[in-house]
Amino acid sequence: MQLRVLSYNIHKCIGGIDRRYQPERVVATIAHYRPDIVMLQEVDAGAQRSSLHQQSDMLGDALGLRHRAWFPNVALRSGGHYGNAILSRFPCRSASNLDLSLQRRKARSVLHAVLRVRQGSATQTLHVFNLHLGLRQDERRRQLVRFLDSHPFAHMHARTPVIVAGDFNDVYGTLGARLLVPAGFRPMPTAPRTFPAFAPLRPLDALFVRGDVQIRRAARGEIAIARRASDHLPLVVDLELATA
Repeated sequence: MQLRVLSYNIHKCIGGIDRRYQPERVVATIAHYRPDIVMLQEVDAGAQRSSLHQQSDMLGDALGLRHRAWFPNVALRSGGHYGNAILSRFPCRSASNLDLSLQRRKARSVLHAVLRVRQGSATQTLHVFNLHLGLRQDERRRQLVRFLDSHPFAHMHARTPVIVAGDFNDVYGTLGARLLVPAGFRPMPTAPRTFPAFAPLRPLDALFVRGDVQIRRAARGEIAIARRASDHLPLVVDLELATA
């Protein structure tokens, strides 16, 4: 099975340069790459700055991705929340959230969705973990250690396909290699630089796999509108999922 996964910190659909709220730019960026699964960070719900939109539903409707999961991380003083979302062409059998928040730091979490991927007569279960880690190096390390120590994989077969992706805020692109690879995950062949969108210098966004799924290609989205839609560029990864 061939799959395309897109991971994207959409910055609440507020442009990184012009600071304008224009969700149609995010829609156009994602739609250009025709992903099967979309993993979003900084997704608003009921916030004044984003016209009180429920962005996971608004974006899902615009993209024709009707299977969705969203969980709030941060409550805004002016009302509303923002958090992580997963949009999918495939049915979502279940979704849950793992809190990675540390004391006196901004709330962070991992959104976990169990998808039933079907192509033709073949169906496979795919576990997707969408994370957004903190801004400080030690904070990110502690959060990823907590994620691994929570044993979300304890009852999974070693061949069960698993994707871990999102905004690692990993300035040097080494955190996953130090912690996820020893836990059995495989990295992308390259680490595309995705931040800042207008002149990308840092590989803040990443994707890792485990089990019967292989990474075939990884690149950043570089169409012109993507440089204005958010402060990150999307990460676009083509995968091959083994048939169960």
